[in-house]
Amino acid sequence: MLDIFLQTLPFFLIIGLGYGAGRTGFFSEEATAWLTKFVFYFALSAMLFRFSANLSMSEVLDWRFVMAYLWGTAFVYGLATMVALLRRVSVEEAAIEAQCAVIGNVGFLGVPMLVLLMGQAAIGPVMMVLAVDLIVFGSLVVILITGSRDGRMSFGILRTVGIGLLKNPMIVSIVLGLAWSALNLPIPDPMNQFVSILGGAATPGALFAIGASLASKSAERPFVAGWLSFCKLVLHPAFVALSALILFPVAPYSAAVMVAAAALPVAGNVFILASHYGVAPQRVSASILISTTLAVATVSLIIGWVSGLY
Repeated sequence: MLDIFLQTLPFFLIIGLGYGAGRTGFFSEEATAWLTKFVFYFALSAMLFRFSANLSMSEVLDWRFVMAYLWGTAFVYGLATMVALLRRVSVEEAAIEAQCAVIGNVGFLGVPMLVLLMGQAAIGPVMMVLAVDLIVFGSLVVILITGSRDGRMSFGILRTVGIGLLKNPMIVSIVLGLAWSALNLPIPDPMNQFVSILGGAATPGALFAIGASLASKSAERPFVAGWLSFCKLVLHPAFVALSALILFPVAPYSAAVMVAAAALPVAGNVFILASHYGVAPQRVSASILISTTLAVATVSLIIGWVSGLY
């Protein structure tokens, strides 16, 4: 277990470095926003394209894997929603809290860390988790918030969701990479070097950006944020493990990667979504801060545990 902790520690140290730079003012909020945009639109997209272009659809599209992850995630999503509604919060707030409970930092933290720690074979399962998060739950939260405000479902809501997916560079880069792979086209050496160099900036850039963005977040309403962090770091991987190992058994290695991905802290894009719609951004901010801090220990424990599954 200590060995796993020491392997994950460098990732969290880079997050800590970014946090220190942001906290001291050396890295301003504006600089963090621009770094995040660079990583999101360019570096991470190049990494995802290169990874997916070297995969086949058979390596990625496993419906049993999708069902296992969907069931485990949906259960925790429903639990977080029920607890929120019992506290008599609005449907909009309940949707955002549920998003905190199940959407982890797979893009910025999971892709680089899990591939390095669990091997290149983790690329396919991690991308499936990322795709389900973005397509299913990313769409669901927009539908719930917009629908509750309008009082009904409309074509406009579905159009908003569709455009949002088409504009998401992570979805676009994965689809383009898989299409390239399906056509059996070799990546020319100059292009391969280009995406390799650009994608190489994704890991340190993303981790530093996570830390710098945490510097501007506060732990307001820590009780609710603590509950949501518990859902994300403990309940989510636990129910995903139950689903992947017992209810919809998948290959041990794929199950291990799925559980490890489910154990990641709350994603930063949930805060962007909450800020965009004006729904509990401080609560989300606190959940990201608390879950990322605790993840230094919990992620190592869970990766150590799942390593024994394969």
